[in-house]
Amino acid sequence: MIAPESILSIWKKFDGFPMETLTKAWFYGKAGSKKQRDVSLMKEQHNQYGITGNCFDLAIWLLHELTQAGIEAYPVGHQLQTPSAHAAVAAVDDNGSRFLCDLGDQWLQPILIDPDSEEFTSEKLSGFFPAADIQVESKGNQLKITYHRPNGKISQQTYDTSKIDMNTFLQAAENSQNNINPRPLLEQRVPYKNETAHWEFYNWKSFMSTSEGLFNDKPAGSIEEWAFRIHERTGYDHQFLIESLGIYKKLADGAKGLSVFPAFCNKRGFSFITLENSL
Repeated sequence: MIAPESILSIWKKFDGFPMETLTKAWFYGKAGSKKQRDVSLMKEQHNQYGITGNCFDLAIWLLHELTQAGIEAYPVGHQLQTPSAHAAVAAVDDNGSRFLCDLGDQWLQPILIDPDSEEFTSEKLSGFFPAADIQVESKGNQLKITYHRPNGKISQQTYDTSKIDMNTFLQAAENSQNNINPRPLLEQRVPYKNETAHWEFYNWKSFMSTSEGLFNDKPAGSIEEWAFRIHERTGYDHQFLIESLGIYKKLADGAKGLSVFPAFCNKRGFSFITLENSL
């Protein structure tokens, strides 16, 4: 079920990359009419501030790197252009087998999704997702991932693995970048004892998921404290964090010039707020 080294070597370039919505809010007021960043700008801002982006940013960047390495790859996801949209990548090895590459959900590594392959199994597997075992069910272009948590909780995610036209995908990405969930989110893979755990900052709370269970962090009392905590986990530029978290604080406080309406790439299923003014 493990991808070949040709795909893994590209994936590993993103090992320290969080998935987050802080960059989206920060860049919105700085961009022109086009909100989705191209790869050259993402690289420039990553070098300058340490930042990455949301699931669409990461998918676009990963697609670029795979293609540059001569590996066939294309965008996949589910419910594009809806409040539950999610973006990922399918990479194809030399034998024509497809591997799901999902940086947006912070997978530890790609996983085989072709049931006709000799290596494919629907048995429960470890080592692919932080703090959870997973199972893969694949029928045609319909993929279902089942997550088994240490506390016995079971959750599922589905993907349509049919090839998405790049123009259609970029349109969905643009829609996502134009809409801001008022609840900030950052997810990061972090070392913990003998495993890679999952640390999350969401809606002004943070916690870490491990094979031993869920550990909640102490509340932070200010934007400065949150900036320090997130910087310690990610290495993100401190001033960037102050600015982007300040935008979310204004959203939470109901800043003037904002209107509420359904929007895109809402992982948690809540309403979004669109920024009418540059913040």
